[in-house]
Amino acid sequence: MKKKPTKKPEKKPEKKLKVAFVVHEFPVLSETFIVNQATGLIDRGCEVDIYTDRLGDPSKVHPDVQAYDLLSRTRLLPAVPQNYAVRALKAIALIARYSYQYPNRVARSLNIFRRGIRAASLWSLFTELPPLDLPSYDIIHAQFGNLGFHSLLLRDLSPNARLVVMFRGFDISQQVQAKGPGVYSSLFKQADFFLTNCDFFRQRLLALGCPPDRVRVHYSGLDCSKFTPKLHSGHFSGPSSEKVRIAATGRLVEKKGFEYAIKAIAKVAEHSPHVTFDIIGDGPLRPELSALIETLNMQETIHLLGWRDEQEIIDTLTRSHLFVAPSVTAAKGNQDAPINVLKEAMALGLPVVSTTHGGIPELVEDGVSGFLVPERDADAIAQALTTLIAHPERWSAMGAAGRAYVEAHYNLDSLNDKLLALYQQLTADPKEGPYQSPPDVVPATQSLLSSSHKPVVIR
Repeated sequence: MKKKPTKKPEKKPEKKLKVAFVVHEFPVLSETFIVNQATGLIDRGCEVDIYTDRLGDPSKVHPDVQAYDLLSRTRLLPAVPQNYAVRALKAIALIARYSYQYPNRVARSLNIFRRGIRAASLWSLFTELPPLDLPSYDIIHAQFGNLGFHSLLLRDLSPNARLVVMFRGFDISQQVQAKGPGVYSSLFKQADFFLTNCDFFRQRLLALGCPPDRVRVHYSGLDCSKFTPKLHSGHFSGPSSEKVRIAATGRLVEKKGFEYAIKAIAKVAEHSPHVTFDIIGDGPLRPELSALIETLNMQETIHLLGWRDEQEIIDTLTRSHLFVAPSVTAAKGNQDAPINVLKEAMALGLPVVSTTHGGIPELVEDGVSGFLVPERDADAIAQALTTLIAHPERWSAMGAAGRAYVEAHYNLDSLNDKLLALYQQLTADPKEGPYQSPPDVVPATQSLLSSSHKPVVIR
């Protein structure tokens, strides 16, 4: 008697996840990591909405913001007055207006036993009245640590959602210095999972009391196919009629350390007069940096280019030979992770000079893909650049090493696959067993707003 063949179990179809990102501002040209994750999840079948405190400048946006119509997926979160006196006065008006129509909701929003500090600070009153008509989400992903508290509102409205909180820099450095080591204690108890964009910040989160089984490193990825490496032949033998082009990219704020790069270039130019330095970016320190350039009489050498879109940045870096990222710890404690602009420069095959700061040593290997120097040390930056200019034969090997490292550890497709895997495990049916943290979450080491792109405003 023949044995009947065993019937293979049908593969259970993957659930189409509904995901809500919570961000400070959208769109923001410098925050490509938000766009990269949103579009990656959409490509993988997820529905993604973006909730923001404020709308960014739409005049220059990442091309994928348009290609994926992300502005139509964007919703403004309710505004909460920052001044406590104004908040209290407006709270009285809200209670008077909605107590008759929504008595239970008013009572819940003021229930400190249920809402905690959000009720005591009147935050939940503003965010829950009038009632928000929102879809039910599977995942709520706070893209910065301090937005974890904001995101609890969305989870109140989607009680089955899992809350993932990502820490990226100022939220685990400046915020902790300003508000104390207990700033995230209640969030550690309420959120489901935590991510950091480098091990440097993961260690800091653990020191603050984050459960070690609920925190992993998840780097910000890069689509290396957009960056064709320019591996230099090393034809510079010293100062000549051809310029050595050095570039930097970033917001003109204290922690980016551009002051020290400008001073370093002035020192380099004393011995290598054919250097030129382009800084892509804008910010509050632009007048101060412009004045410094004039004081050093470097107007012909150092150029503040302002903001550029992604392709313009790639074009500028492709014409460059060396890249500088002089990050420093700001006075308020703000620090950087392995910053995307360094990954982009390395993906293009540029030797880099950066600082021993935050998570940057996890990206740049000193003496292999570039040089690392101490923070706030213009002399050390100048020395590293002088060494590179004097030894152009090293550029190709350093550039190739940097490109290889970015490809191996910051591959955007791989990281988006891992993010989706994390979401799926977090939302797995409880009958299938308790949640197990995935072992591979940690990597190996433009246009104006048109009527069709208007974001949905929550009132």
